Amino acid sequence: MSLQGNILTPDGWVNGTLEFAEKILAINGTEVDPASNQEHYILPGFVDLHVHGAGGKDTMEAGNAIEVISRMHAQHGTTSMLATTMTAPLADLEQALLALQGVCQQRGSGAARVLGVHLEGPYINPGKLGAQPDFAHDGSLREVKNLNAIAPIKLITVAPEVDGHLQLVRELTELGIRVQLGHTLGTYEDGVAALENGATSFTHLYNAMSRLDHRAPGMVGAALAHAQFSEIIPDLLHVHPGAIKAAMRAIPKLYCVTDSTAASGMPDGEYMLGRQVVHKCLGGVRLADGTLAGSTLTMDQALRNLMSIGLDLADASKRVSTYAADFLGLIERGRLQINSYADMVVLDRALNLIAVYIEGEKIDLKDA
Repeated sequence: MSLQGNILTPDGWVNGTLEFAEKILAINGTEVDPASNQEHYILPGFVDLHVHGAGGKDTMEAGNAIEVISRMHAQHGTTSMLATTMTAPLADLEQALLALQGVCQQRGSGAARVLGVHLEGPYINPGKLGAQPDFAHDGSLREVKNLNAIAPIKLITVAPEVDGHLQLVRELTELGIRVQLGHTLGTYEDGVAALENGATSFTHLYNAMSRLDHRAPGMVGAALAHAQFSEIIPDLLHVHPGAIKAAMRAIPKLYCVTDSTAASGMPDGEYMLGRQVVHKCLGGVRLADGTLAGSTLTMDQALRNLMSIGLDLADASKRVSTYAADFLGLIERGRLQINSYADMVVLDRALNLIAVYIEGEKIDLKDA
C-alpha cells in the first residue's frame, strides 16, 4: 500500500510517496515546504499516555470498556495509548487490569494499540486528589508486582513526598516502570529528589500539584527547572495557553495527553470516572463541586489547539506523537521512517482527519 502527500519525517518534510505494510517500507520524495502546495499532510499517528475513557465507557468498568475506548480514540487519530486507571480499592484495580490483559497482548481490529497501563494512583497524596476518589494509600513494590503480573504497567503516577515513596520511585525505576510525579503537595525539593531517584516526568503539568511561587517553587518549579519530559492537557481549559508556552520553553519534550473520560465523544450529561460521577457541560468535565475531572479532548483536537496558539505543524506533531513515544522508549512508534510501524494520520489543509492507519490497517472513520 502507499500514500501520497506531504510527509513529515524525522528529517523534515518531503513531498512524495510512503509505502507500507504493517511497517513502513519506503519513503520516496523531495524536500518540501508544505505551505508551497495543497496536498494532504501525512503525520505520525498520535500517542496518548493518559486515557481513562471514551464513548460512554471508563477503563475502571472492566468488561468490554477498553474495546469501545480504543476504537473511539483510533477514529480520532490515536494509534497507540496507555489505558489509565483511577485511584481505587485494590480489588477494583485488579478487576480493571484483568479486563486489559487481552488487549495488551493483541490489538483488536479498528482499535488503537494498547501499550499497557498507566496507574494514576493509588500512590498519591490524599490531600491533592483532584478528581481522584479518596482511596489513596502508600505504595509498595510487592503490590505493584502483583498488579503488573495481571497486565503490563508501563507508567505510575506517584506523590514523592509520601513516606517511603522515594524508595518506591527507585524500585519502580529498577523494575523498568516509568514514574511520573503528580497529585502531589510536595515541595520543589521533593520533586528534585524524586528526579534524582529515577522519576522522569510529571502528570498533567500544573494540575493537581503544588504551584510555582518565587519563594516556594513547588512541584511545578521542579518540573520547569529540571524536567526533560512532562505531560500537559492542551484542551485550553486545564492550562492557559501562556502557561503551555512557558512549559514548552522550559521542558524540551513536553508532550500532550487527553486525560479523556467516558464523556469523550458523548453528549452533555452524567458519566462515571472510576467511582466518581462527573458532569459534561460546555466542553468540559467536572465534579459536582466544579473541579475539573479529566476532559473530553481527542488527540486530533489537541493538534489543532496547539496550532491555534501558534505552534507550527511539525512541532505540534512531535508533541502529540514523537515525544510520548520517546518517553516510553518506543523507537518504532511516533515517527515516520523505514521499519517504524505504519501508524499514520492523514489530514487535509484545514487539519481535519481524513484517514488513520494503525500498524498498516486503515481505520473506519464513519462513526468519528
